Amino acid sequence: MPAYPLRALVLRKTKLGETDLILTLLAVDGRQVRAVAKGARKSKSRLGARVEPFSVLDLLLHSGRNLEIIAEAETVATHDALRADYDRTMAASVVVDVLDKGSMEGQTEPQLFEMALVTLDVMESAPVSALEPLVLAFLLKSLAMHGYRPSLDRCAACGGEPEVPLAFSVDGGGILCGRCAAQGSSAEAIAPAARDALRSMLRSRMADVPAIEIDPAVARDVRWIVRAYTGFHIPARLRALDYYLGQAR
Repeated sequence: MPAYPLRALVLRKTKLGETDLILTLLAVDGRQVRAVAKGARKSKSRLGARVEPFSVLDLLLHSGRNLEIIAEAETVATHDALRADYDRTMAASVVVDVLDKGSMEGQTEPQLFEMALVTLDVMESAPVSALEPLVLAFLLKSLAMHGYRPSLDRCAACGGEPEVPLAFSVDGGGILCGRCAAQGSSAEAIAPAARDALRSMLRSRMADVPAIEIDPAVARDVRWIVRAYTGFHIPARLRALDYYLGQAR
């Protein structure tokens, strides 16, 4: 089969043999691709410096028996600032880890690639205080793209208008009214301001997320909801997210 071009975001790299790497990529159409970068670990390899996580590449690929083979790679965006700062590295690592665990070979979602690039672009220059809201907003939006948008305006069980006190059910799919929450549900009570923050994250463009103000008093609710909801729909262990939110104050 002749070589074909592909634009992709590097999510992860794994050592293969003495000098090669296996790259896990998010293709421009949102599907996951795994490809071998031959000789990328050699000291004089030009390819090795280009295939770092967070980088966006224009690739020329050959189809191999099990994995694609990289014939050429040109850098589109390096996102060097994300690797140069600890806080930005940790935040961006959550994004690529979720994409790694949530994307699949053969399953396309073109909007996911675009949102991932915008998120990483914003993370490069956003205030450090905005990194956590960016991470949480990305998680919510990526789940929504895969059909798991949480119900925040109506009761996820009966469709009624939820009244204070509010509760959130991870397995129920969102906010529950008092009556539904009392019917043996695993819903947890949350502050109305937490629902407002979740709404703002879902409705805002990623570039506008740093402007969202979240009261520190409700940040714990928002953190818990997004972490639990993400874990419910992406059952794989999200080590980067566990570590990142574990460091949050």
